[in-house]
Amino acid sequence: MRGRSDENKKRRLVTWVVLLMIFGGGLYLYSQNHGSSAIEYGSKSLRKFGSSYWGGDDDADDSSTRSGNYADDGVILKSFPVCDDRHIELIPCLDRHLIYQTRLKLDLSLMEHYERHCPQPERRYNCLIPPPPGYKVSIKWPKSRDEVWKVNIPHTHLATEKSDQNWMVVKGEKISFPGGGTHFHYGADKYIASIARMLKFPNNRLNNRGNIRTVFDVGCGVASFGGYLLSSDIIAMSLAPNDVHQNQIQFALERGIPASLGVLGTKRLPYPSRSFELAHCSRCRIDWLQRNGILLLELDRVLRPGGYFAYSSPEAYAQDEEDLRIWRKMSALVERMCWKIASKQNQTVIWVKPLTNDCYMERAPGTEPPLCKSDEDPDAVWGVAMEACITPYSDQQHRARGSGLAPWPARLTTPPPRLADFGYTNEMFEKDMELWQQRVEDYWNLLSPKIKPDTLRNLMDMKSHMGSFAGALKNKDVWVMNVVPENGPNTLKIIYDRGLIGTTHDWCEAFSTYPRTYDLLHAWTIVSDIEAKGCSVEDLLIEMDRILRPKGFIIVRDKRPIVELIKKYLKALHWEAIATADSNGESEQDEDEMVLIIQKKVWLTSESFRSSE
Repeated sequence: MRGRSDENKKRRLVTWVVLLMIFGGGLYLYSQNHGSSAIEYGSKSLRKFGSSYWGGDDDADDSSTRSGNYADDGVILKSFPVCDDRHIELIPCLDRHLIYQTRLKLDLSLMEHYERHCPQPERRYNCLIPPPPGYKVSIKWPKSRDEVWKVNIPHTHLATEKSDQNWMVVKGEKISFPGGGTHFHYGADKYIASIARMLKFPNNRLNNRGNIRTVFDVGCGVASFGGYLLSSDIIAMSLAPNDVHQNQIQFALERGIPASLGVLGTKRLPYPSRSFELAHCSRCRIDWLQRNGILLLELDRVLRPGGYFAYSSPEAYAQDEEDLRIWRKMSALVERMCWKIASKQNQTVIWVKPLTNDCYMERAPGTEPPLCKSDEDPDAVWGVAMEACITPYSDQQHRARGSGLAPWPARLTTPPPRLADFGYTNEMFEKDMELWQQRVEDYWNLLSPKIKPDTLRNLMDMKSHMGSFAGALKNKDVWVMNVVPENGPNTLKIIYDRGLIGTTHDWCEAFSTYPRTYDLLHAWTIVSDIEAKGCSVEDLLIEMDRILRPKGFIIVRDKRPIVELIKKYLKALHWEAIATADSNGESEQDEDEMVLIIQKKVWLTSESFRSSE
């Protein structure tokens, strides 16, 4: 009896174990299709909108959201998963969660935690980032300078925190920007005019008859300073970290104002030497004296000969003991750097940088900070550590007593002196302009059925050469982030010398911007380059989708096999091909190139859609 009883107990135990295994397996399969731990698969999570909601003419076919694998031209491609709503604002290389998870040992006092730290390939999400619940197509420029949709950036803490400074105000479904800032509560326009008066520029216009064109605004907040400079034909690179005011750059880009995520930390800024006529810091909370003045010396590196630094901060005017101590030390430092006070009034001081190397040569031996070594490249920036040294001018710039640049707008089409650094001739420069003028005209002919004059605002040229793509757009109300790949000729200094802005980047990694920040991406042979480097084309396409706004466009200009490869990803990415064209053999190098125009479709996850109803 005991043996039979034990045998029955064993049978019941085995039965329960089998049932539990079946239940657990079923639960696992269900969670794979319905869960939201990290990603949700397309067929279970996407809702695509047609013309009734968006006023567009998107194809209502739902085949692009089907799950599993599907065949396209004989090639099996997977459907890309969708990130869950926690990653709506994911910036892969500026992800605090990655820092915590990988336990990186960073020096917080040096702002290393705000610098780029990219995930290894095995840690990448490789999923499509959905828009926030209720997302709306962005308000068009120039109206967007003053207001954006609240649902697109559902963060209102800055409106409360900076309520006394007029950064931003919540008004129903919108967030408005009165133009205030930490130092200019009554409006950036009045503050800009006051700086021009201090410098005695004609008509109180800061552009100084076209001689001030590129400006660097560090610690820019929501970039109202840069936004109000645009009407004076001045373009600013507005920079701020992804810090406690973490959405400030996202607001700037949503407003249609040029801006970038970054920090003065341990690495050089991603801009070549002598890029800006004026740098600006309005209570930017930077300790300029740290590490022997290394941050101020980095600012000096990117300022042109005779460039200005406008500094509005308590140290410039306050009389308490600590502020006076900082002011005395900072004044002594800039004097040793050969800067002079151009003007000082109320709460603002403006220093000016020397035109030549004469002052540097006249300093007493052993004066700190030292001059940088002659064999150091002042234009090498990608991953290069800052140096606490003064960057002297080249012999050519020393003799020229300045940058030798024409005033804006002639600057855009005048061959800059630094062409010679690459062995380029004036004729090569002019032919490049002509080539891209024709190409851009062809692009706009292909885009014309889909766009209106105000459709596009934030553009990115993913592989700028001399900036001629951007130059050909001078009569359109757009701005271009010119990106120069870090492994090619460092032509970014030519771009800045033309009065344009840009940055250096490695497209094997994610770009330092928020999702949904650009209306158009121009990808000239960048996919071919990535494939040749051995990096993932798939990762690049997912990254392009991340930074592109819904209903935004991609212009691919590449070799025919690459274009055909990209076409096979369109359904998985919820992109639509709207036009193709041959290159027409415009030059020898592009005989095998073709053009593909893509539009990103609008979709929301089912959860986001329910939240928005």
